[in-house]
Amino acid sequence: MNESAVARLEPPLLTSAPLSLYLQFVMETLPLRPERLAQLEDFARRRGKSTADALDDALADYLEWDRQDYQEAVEGVRQGYEDVKAGRSKPAEQFLDEFARKHGLPR
Repeated sequence: MNESAVARLEPPLLTSAPLSLYLQFVMETLPLRPERLAQLEDFARRRGKSTADALDDALADYLEWDRQDYQEAVEGVRQGYEDVKAGRSKPAEQFLDEFARKHGLPR
């Protein structure tokens, strides 16, 4: 499809042919850049895992991190909204003046 080579992961072998890079898992095919495939293979080798297992682990870790990050962001916005509703906030101008004074910044 673009500038790379085709690679299909056929447990436990990785075979390649010219044109595009793909990892094939069951019925899914995902395009990968050659440098990303090289990183993935190195990642798997360092962990003593197959490329498919290493990719699954890395993706699971990232998706869990993303889920937690999203939940924390939503909770932060919710808490901020509750603080404003309850009067536990100060006007932006007052905050910015205090912040500039505290950190020696011009205002």
